[in-house]
Amino acid sequence: MPESGTWLGIAVGVVSWLVFLLDFVVHERRLVHYLRTGLGKFDLAVVVLTAPWFLISGAHAGSFVVLLRLARVARLVLASRGARRLLRRLGGAAAAAFGVVVLASLVAYSAEHPKNPEFATVGDALWWGIVTLTTVGYGDIVPKTPTGRWAGVTIMLTGIAVLGVLAGSLASFFRLDSDVDNDESTEASPPPKSGDATTNDTLRQMMQEIVTLRSQVELLTSQGSEHRDKE
Repeated sequence: MPESGTWLGIAVGVVSWLVFLLDFVVHERRLVHYLRTGLGKFDLAVVVLTAPWFLISGAHAGSFVVLLRLARVARLVLASRGARRLLRRLGGAAAAAFGVVVLASLVAYSAEHPKNPEFATVGDALWWGIVTLTTVGYGDIVPKTPTGRWAGVTIMLTGIAVLGVLAGSLASFFRLDSDVDNDESTEASPPPKSGDATTNDTLRQMMQEIVTLRSQVELLTSQGSEHRDKE
């Protein structure tokens, strides 16, 4: 924190603000009507509010300014194409997993609460659902009814699927599957046809002949006009 008074905190605060300012200036110069967009207004507000006001005696930043700094850092991270692609891929999987956990946890709570004291509250059921989804399996809460166990199986299968999507998305984000993509793109590209070069040469010759014939026709037309004028 720059407000800590140490030279390292002050240097980091000033340099990070300069990075934010430079990023804002570049966006403003390269994008049309950037300040009219929501992101442009947000970036301008963050640059102004997170300026090194702490260098002024008696000025201190509150928790709101600290949150703005964190939001600005997240904004810079998400500016990359890889991060946006990662969020797009994980968005649907995260929404589906969240829905399954909430629904299955409520089903398990309704089935286990009358008979199982471990499902005392809805919060306990949600805790069990999250632990089951992440395949951690603490075992502190265990369903005992068939309905609760089937709900647990559903969450387990969803967790396995989500972990697979997460692993593939992270591999793509860190370019770990670039070799596979290159191989697939190479295999997908059609082989060059042997007749393409010959076809292009033939078309080029035909165009040249057409141009030559056109010039000869224009020459004959002009000569015929001159001959009629002389007569």
